[in-house]
Amino acid sequence: MKINKIDHICVAVKNLEEARKKWEPILGKSEPDDAYVDEPEKIRVARYWLGEVGFELMESTAPDGDVAKFVEKRGEGIMIVSFNVDNTREAMDELKAKGYPFIGGARPFRDCEFAFIHPKAVNGVLLELIDYKWEEFKK
Repeated sequence: MKINKIDHICVAVKNLEEARKKWEPILGKSEPDDAYVDEPEKIRVARYWLGEVGFELMESTAPDGDVAKFVEKRGEGIMIVSFNVDNTREAMDELKAKGYPFIGGARPFRDCEFAFIHPKAVNGVLLELIDYKWEEFKK
């Protein structure tokens, strides 16, 4: 399996607007480069491009969402490190064959898929594999 790059890093926050006020002066931005709500994942996201890596602030949209559960259990902080791969399903198959457990299967997002390796297998990190093509950075 080839890792193309760190795709994005997600920070779980309690209040997205309050988090934006803290982070945007540091990031040198007045608004997210990409703001979206992902209903199936129950998250509201402010995404910033740092070079070609995404830095995301995520707020849960529901008390039973994974981000809400993470914040309740661990507090705010880095929740996900995401590696970009050519094909999520092929990467999953390769890692499953090596004994890595996944949380569920491949999930859709925009024109790609992503999957999570269980944190128990990788030192407590929720590691995501995603095959997003990043057409916006191709020239």
